[in-house]
Amino acid sequence: MSRTPSTTAQDFVPFATAAVDFHRELNLPHAPLVTARCELDALHEHLVSLHGLLDAHTQRTARILPVEGDQLAAARTRLWQAADHLHAAYHAAPHPDTGEVPTREACRAGLPEGAPQLTICQRHQRTARLVRRRTTPADLHSPVTGQRRH
Repeated sequence: MSRTPSTTAQDFVPFATAAVDFHRELNLPHAPLVTARCELDALHEHLVSLHGLLDAHTQRTARILPVEGDQLAAARTRLWQAADHLHAAYHAAPHPDTGEVPTREACRAGLPEGAPQLTICQRHQRTARLVRRRTTPADLHSPVTGQRRH
């Protein structure tokens, strides 16, 4: 039985959404008051994956339907902004070994903390290179979430 690409995509995305919802229901009622770094790392990875999916849709769609492509590009940009905030939250979260919260100066420095914490930074930097190729600084810092102009 052969499957079309659209059928395959329609099969997996709802399962991924359901898995996130299921995770929230199972883990958050009993979770500690603060979000653990491993949770922030997993959420960052999820958003970066969604960013990649929207990027692929944006690139394909924008050539054929520019207005829809603009909307997808705006959504892709907002996902990146959310991932960027998650990355910053990760570095501001308590260290799992000591429970100590980094100082404001350490958070502002934004320096990687080494393995395994470096993984989130490597993923973030790989995606940041793509973001710099696909968006302008004005797009990234715009407070408006509406359409971009051609």
